[in-house]
Amino acid sequence: MNVMDLIPIDFCPYILKFCFGIEESVRLVPTTDVNITISMALVVFTLIIFYSIKIKGIKSFLKDLFLTPFKNPVFFIFNFLLESVNLLSKPVSLGLRLFGNMYAGEIIFILISGLLPWWLQWVLSVPWAIFHILIISLQAFIFMVLTIVYLSMASTNH
Repeated sequence: MNVMDLIPIDFCPYILKFCFGIEESVRLVPTTDVNITISMALVVFTLIIFYSIKIKGIKSFLKDLFLTPFKNPVFFIFNFLLESVNLLSKPVSLGLRLFGNMYAGEIIFILISGLLPWWLQWVLSVPWAIFHILIISLQAFIFMVLTIVYLSMASTNH
């Protein structure tokens, strides 16, 4: 999905207008929509919960949820709040990191094409496109590695 950002910004609207008669504005890259990236992160979150319960068992999962930092029963609520923030921050950070980086890259392409005259755009577009190729592959790699790390953390006992 990230590689779709390398397609020129005016190409798909031209194809949609020429072939299908659609003259609407189109957002080409799916990962520049926060709904897509958060949905992907929620799938990872569901897998974390599923494999954590599958590998550890429900009893051990709840024990980790309520007794992780402090083993004293007085701190059950504090432990639960702390672990809930720990669990919920993973999909939020995973989704928003991918969205923010991809959206910022697309906005920079739009700013270059909208604010500079056509004969001067290549001066900034070409270096940014080369840099952006590295960014899109790096973001896919980071999403994949963090998913693997989160799943491996869910499958280990403390």
